[in-house]
Amino acid sequence: MTAEQMADGGEHTAWEAVPGAAQGPPPRSLDSIDRAILRILQTDGRASIRSVAERVHVSRANAYARINRLIDDGVIRGFSARVNHERAGHGASAYITLKIVQNSWRTVREQLQALPGAAHIALVSGDFDVLLLVHTPDNRTLRELVLTRLQAIPEVLSTRTLLVFEETDLDPDPAR
Repeated sequence: MTAEQMADGGEHTAWEAVPGAAQGPPPRSLDSIDRAILRILQTDGRASIRSVAERVHVSRANAYARINRLIDDGVIRGFSARVNHERAGHGASAYITLKIVQNSWRTVREQLQALPGAAHIALVSGDFDVLLLVHTPDNRTLRELVLTRLQAIPEVLSTRTLLVFEETDLDPDPAR
């Protein structure tokens, strides 16, 4: 967003400013205004700069600069929509735990990212190595994903599938 666009008072959205959100400098502490901006954007990633500025009681230019700093510092990694997966045609969800060959994380991660329906991948400690969240149209597709795709990855030693019966996204704004 240009300075002219900000000055005209138009309803521009904060997410317009997000290129690929780089890693940025080392972490620094956030003040109460930064934390308030983050809460607003977590609740509504499409909030306009004007709306954010009014709600945190700063000028539009200040809100714009703070959001850009949060993006540049890598605090804000991007903006997304919260999806009701069942309404979007993905009625089956599961967390899948994987045990993998030692030192194969990067190779396995690349293959997991390419899986249809993969929503979250985490390297973890404990009884298994990787936690994978997937959303699929139905249980048959889920079964195929696990038995055909996952178990065909040579570095995957074992899997365990935990079906999700119901899920609730936590609202980042506790006042709601």
